[in-house]
Amino acid sequence: MTDANKPTGTEEPKSRDRLLGMFEAAEGQYLSGEEISRRLGVSRTAVWKQIRRLKEAGYVFDASPKLGYRLADSDSALDARRIQAALTTSRFGRELTVLSKTDSTQTEAEKKAREGAVEGTLVVAEEQTSGRGRQGRVWHSPPGLGVWMSAVLRPEGPLTTVPQLTLLTAVAVCRAVRAVSGVEAGIKWPNDLLADGRKLCGILLEAVVEDGRVRHCIMGIGIDANLSESDYPEELRSKVTSLRRESGVEVDRSALIAAVMNEFEMLYELYNERGFESIRLLWESLSVTLGREIAVRDLKGERRGVAHGLGEQGELMMRTEEGDIVPVYSGDIELYPGTRAADGSPDGE
Repeated sequence: MTDANKPTGTEEPKSRDRLLGMFEAAEGQYLSGEEISRRLGVSRTAVWKQIRRLKEAGYVFDASPKLGYRLADSDSALDARRIQAALTTSRFGRELTVLSKTDSTQTEAEKKAREGAVEGTLVVAEEQTSGRGRQGRVWHSPPGLGVWMSAVLRPEGPLTTVPQLTLLTAVAVCRAVRAVSGVEAGIKWPNDLLADGRKLCGILLEAVVEDGRVRHCIMGIGIDANLSESDYPEELRSKVTSLRRESGVEVDRSALIAAVMNEFEMLYELYNERGFESIRLLWESLSVTLGREIAVRDLKGERRGVAHGLGEQGELMMRTEEGDIVPVYSGDIELYPGTRAADGSPDGE
């Protein structure tokens, strides 16, 4: 495990873990700066700097000139130890890097993959300055409020595996979001998560291919966890939402990250053992796309129809206005509000 809020290869990460352990053992009681300094074997200035960095990472402290410091709240912070303590996985998330800031977790994870990182290696950041979405879009990633993470995959299969893994990821994230936050999120094809018609999560899989087979793949996930309306640029406010906005309560991001990894590894093993069919059925059960009137915009222009189901490779099957069933492999999908399923009930009910 690497906690990259501090430079690796020094004693500072160990001191930080020891400091957190001391505060957790104190169970809400104050610790004096002198006692901390003595137990860690560092100066009072070094103690103050470490506490300042913990505050930047989301930890909340009460400070008293006479009593010292008290850990008031840690649930809002990304905590590598708490993430790993909640994991039930054997691989995913076990090699973990937590960054205070990066341009993109995709870039960091790709670098690790090229250096030989094992499958399941996970990079998480408090903030992304150049987060990436699908089709080159920018992903809004303010500090301390979301889940911005990327994991290394090393699937055994051809390039056609990647779209299926994209759908698998959407299922894993949707199940984790529902379990941790209680928000009834649904999947818009292929992999966006929506709540009340607004986007709250995006997924991006980027593959490196050699001789027609995937060498490795980087799975990027961005979840708007604890953003409020004012945290978004004005042009996004009507289009996006967060788990906090939908549920009314703050989400434990460390618990959510662990839940996503747990769900993903379980589904990934199911996929490797039994193929795509089980994943397809799970995706369809969580979909807010199927049965809806849609517009598809791709290189062929715009086509309209009704989302009918998933094909064997993960393509969206659309019933056209002429009554034909055609596959959609890529493109932007717009869902039309107020459309109804064939039995007359609102979609998703």
